[in-house]
Order: sequence, then C-alpha cells, then structure tokens
Amino acid sequence: MNDKRQTTDTDEELIDILTAISVVSKRLARNLTILAAQSKSKEGEKTNEQYERDGIDHRRTAQVCCCYQRRG
Repeated sequence: MNDKRQTTDTDEELIDILTAISVVSKRLARNLTILAAQSKSKEGEKTNEQYERDGIDHRRTAQVCCCYQRRG
C-alpha cells in the first residue's frame, strides 16, 4: 500500500512539473511571436525611412534641361 502511495505522489509531482514546463513554453512562444512581429515592424519602418530619404514616396516633377529641347 505504501509503495502505491509513493508512486502516486511521484506521478502527481511529474504531472505538476510537466504542466509547469507547458505553461512556460507557451509563454515563451507568445513572447517570441511578439518580438518577431516587433522586429518585422521595425524593419518596415527603416525601409520607409529609406524611401522617404530617396524621394520615392514624394515624387518630384520632371526637370528638363533647356539644352535638350527642340525648337520648332
């Protein structure tokens, strides 16, 4: 009887440990997902800054040099 009780206690302890591991794993996965999304968002912001600096977002009017215009 005592041996069975010890096995039950060991099983319950194992269940508690596995449950704790599962909870921590879920939390880590959620945090990694959030970090990945933030990292992707920051990469997008850097890309937009680059485009703004190069003037891609704000198109300029075409500049024509008078030397190349044909006179009619």
